[in-house]
Formats: sequence, structure tokens, C-alpha cells
Amino acid sequence: MVLVHVLGDFVLQPDGWIRHKAKHKLRSNRLYAHVLVHLLLFLLVFGFKPTYYWAALVMVVTHFVIDAAKLYLNRLDQPVLLFVGDQFLHFLVLVGLAYWYYPDEWSFAWLGSDRFVLALIAVLLMTYGISIMVKNFLSRWSQRELELPKSSRKGTSLASAGLYIGMLERLFIFGFILLNQWSGIGFLLAAKSIFRFGDLTRGRDRKLTEYILIGTLLSFGLAMLGTLVFKWLWALV
Repeated sequence: MVLVHVLGDFVLQPDGWIRHKAKHKLRSNRLYAHVLVHLLLFLLVFGFKPTYYWAALVMVVTHFVIDAAKLYLNRLDQPVLLFVGDQFLHFLVLVGLAYWYYPDEWSFAWLGSDRFVLALIAVLLMTYGISIMVKNFLSRWSQRELELPKSSRKGTSLASAGLYIGMLERLFIFGFILLNQWSGIGFLLAAKSIFRFGDLTRGRDRKLTEYILIGTLLSFGLAMLGTLVFKWLWALV
């Protein structure tokens, strides 16, 4: 079912269909063609077995309802939130159908396990926790004290870009260490240095350079330390 969804929603849905649906909504014939593609893929993958006809019907109806609702919510101008919510609901339906047909093969014991809670804490720490720590540590230096040029202040970068870059960096570090690929951290640090080189040379500001280095090294250091603690606790539980 996941294969059907990936093929139907990403591989076999042209950009023209997406634009047509966004413009015409329920009057778009591409919306109905999109749902029909999902139905045909489902029947092909499952060999047109009558046992799965109810699942096909449920999947098609719910897919249509979810996509139609998304089309009318596009006016909220929250594309990322709508995309995540749309995909979450689709996969929730697939999980429900899988559980409906094979309830004896499912176990939800891992949801209450210590390792699941530990992994959840680690991901939250790598994303939001360390971001707050670094922000608080760097707050001792204000923009005025750094004497940043006007071009380096607000309005010249994407909103919250630094926050998300830091989150992704730490998640990469988390993955590299779990895979025992420490060299990947060096590659990540080198790549960031290359991209940041232009900012630093244009700014020609030693204080800005030191500020960026402190933030980067602090973020990397906390991510490595947190991951090592995670591995140690994982082995204990």
C-alpha cells in the first residue's frame, strides 16, 4: 500500500495536474484522474483479489476527501504544514487498513518501551533542545555589540533559516555517530565552512567570524556529546 501511495502521489502525478487541481478544485478532472490512478495501482499490486476490494474502496474515498480538503485549505498559505498533514492522514489510513486485515501481526508494545522514549527525547534534544541552549549562550553578545554591518542584519536571510540549518546539522551528526561514520562530521563542518566563507569575507568582521565559530562549534559539540550519551543509555536499556 505504501508502494501504491508513493507511485500515485509522487511518481505518476505530473506538476500540471497539481496546478490544475489547485486552480479548479472539485471541478478539476485531474483530481478524479489522480484518484483513479491510485485505484488502478492498488488493484494491480494486489492482483485484483476480491479480498482487498473493501480496502481499495476505503483508500480511494479517503484519498479523495483528504485531497479535496487540502485544496480548499491552500488559501491558508501554509504549504509545508498542509503537505505534512496531507501525507500523515494518507499514511494513517494505510496503517489502519493494514491493521484491519492483519491485526494479529501488529504489536504496539514498542510505543511504551524505554528505548522509544529515549529515541524521542534524543530527537527533540537534537532539534529544539540544543537550539535553545546555543541561543541562550550566544545571547550575551548583541548585534549592536558585534557591530554587524546593516547588510548582515535582518532582512537579508530566510526567516528562521539558521534555526532549521542547525537542526539538520545536528540530526546529521546524530546519524553519523550512530553509523560510526565520524568522518561525516568533518565533511559536514567543511561544507558549512565553505558556504559561510562568503559571508565572513564580505563582512570583514572579526567579531562576526568569532560569533559564528562559537555557535557552530558549540552546536556540533553538544550534538556529539548528546549522541554519545544516547548510545550509552541505549546499551543500558
